[in-house]
Amino acid sequence: MKLATLKDGSRDGQLVVVSRDLAQAHYATGIANRLQQVLEDWGFFAPQLQDLSDALNAGRTHHAFPLDPQQCLAPLPRAYQCLQRAESLSEETAARAGMPDMVQLAGDAMLGACADIAAGSTAMEMDFGAGLAVITGDIAAASTPAQALDGVRLVMLANTLSLRALEARERAAGLGPLLSRPATAFSPVAVTLDELGAAWDGGRVALALQVGLNGRKFGLCDGVAGMPWGFGELIAHAACTRPVRAGSIVCSGPLATAAGPLAQGRAESARGFSSMQAKRRAEAQEAGQASTGYLQPGDVLRMEMKGSSGASLFGAIEQAVAEAAPWPQ
Repeated sequence: MKLATLKDGSRDGQLVVVSRDLAQAHYATGIANRLQQVLEDWGFFAPQLQDLSDALNAGRTHHAFPLDPQQCLAPLPRAYQCLQRAESLSEETAARAGMPDMVQLAGDAMLGACADIAAGSTAMEMDFGAGLAVITGDIAAASTPAQALDGVRLVMLANTLSLRALEARERAAGLGPLLSRPATAFSPVAVTLDELGAAWDGGRVALALQVGLNGRKFGLCDGVAGMPWGFGELIAHAACTRPVRAGSIVCSGPLATAAGPLAQGRAESARGFSSMQAKRRAEAQEAGQASTGYLQPGDVLRMEMKGSSGASLFGAIEQAVAEAAPWPQ
């Protein structure tokens, strides 16, 4: 089934069930009002929501309405915790350490798929990070990766925003990323694993994540090769010494891309890039300096993942970069 949360004037929004083609939605009011309710008693609520989903897809509901992504909050607008695979360690260093490098993101105000990105000062070097995320049920401490995967309830797209200049200052001071991670946006719809079918591959999604900037292709990122650590490993790492509670979000971080040689004077990976930092790094390696800038007011970013049929699975993240008050110096 596919679930979304619509704006209703509250912080947690109103839960709806969405049709497989993302065209129609139906309020889940008679079952549950908020997604967090469902996550805390999945065994009770999920079968009822599945019945509603089946009826919606079969055209047997009387109160369905067109789904407007502009009216969607993040599927889980507030999370008890939000974790992300970090980019600060090289994958080789993380592999030698035998564990992924993960950071805690803000979980109190997730962005909807169409929410504007507040750029602040361009000197802060705003970047995007195209990836995936899962929402979990309760997962016991010291769970294995396989046990952790059993606790995955929903999958969605994620755009983890970063302020690269501020990140560099935090790193130089020996601090972890806090101020440099201002927000995370999610696709309008989150889906259960059965909606992915064979594309759900051992804690990874074996599909391409399409990334566009201002109407031009920026990346076509592999959901398997781009995740050095699967969601099972990431969640198990988070649960190493403590339980992970229902309503936790775990993000893949920007899907990794390996830069290839210059193509007509431009650094290109085989399938593009999932962040501006990744493209800038490739340009610097090839040409000695980066030529790609960071996000600017007026830019429009789009992320989408399509299934084998060519249909969008989660709906698109489509965000415009808006003017905002300058960040404190």
